[in-house]
Amino acid sequence: MSHDLSARRSFLSRMGAAVAAFGIGSAASAEAQTKTSAPAPAAAAARAFRAAHHVQDDWMDKFPGKHRIVIDAVTPHGAGEAVLFANNLYLSHKTAYNLTDKDLAIVIVMRHFATPFAFTDAVWAKYGKPMGAMLEFKDPKTKEAPSTNLYQSSAYGLELPNLGTTIEDVRKKGTYIAICDQATRFAAQGIAGMVGSTMDAVYKDFTSNTVPDSRFVPAGVLAVTRAQEKGYTLIYAG
Repeated sequence: MSHDLSARRSFLSRMGAAVAAFGIGSAASAEAQTKTSAPAPAAAAARAFRAAHHVQDDWMDKFPGKHRIVIDAVTPHGAGEAVLFANNLYLSHKTAYNLTDKDLAIVIVMRHFATPFAFTDAVWAKYGKPMGAMLEFKDPKTKEAPSTNLYQSSAYGLELPNLGTTIEDVRKKGTYIAICDQATRFAAQGIAGMVGSTMDAVYKDFTSNTVPDSRFVPAGVLAVTRAQEKGYTLIYAG
């Protein structure tokens, strides 16, 4: 009886040691497998997403600057804020970081109902009434539809969201304007019916009279996304 008990204890002891050894070995093996299967940092970086390159977007790379910012303007109010925000960026980088205007690459995308503010006074003089009706935007002084591009005037102060800073002010500092072509065509079609003209004629007036240092892009939303792929930080102006 005593011999059987001793034999049983010896067997259980050996089994326990074997199980323990197997468990340790399995854990070590699993850890080794994990280390082996985990991608190296360099390999992971190589597989990181990179946006495709399109030559149509190369214009975004032509601006010098240590910092890139794209400001997305969508509404009449947002167009004014975008101008104000651009100016604030120049001022704050100059005072706090001792940077120059050329150290910033700023693009304002005028899209949707902000698009007409990329047009000159000639367009507003001719189409101000229907554009004002379409945008539900009035001159705060006259309470009538604008006959000029109000964001090219410093005379309105607190009455407009640009607070007296003009598109020309920030253009001189290096700001570039991207204009939504889809919104331009939409506006041309709508206004043509209101003034008894054709979409092509109104569109030609629009595209021939834009603020300096600007360009048309296929769609404003496209320009905003492409800019971010190229390292531009997004500011939404509303």
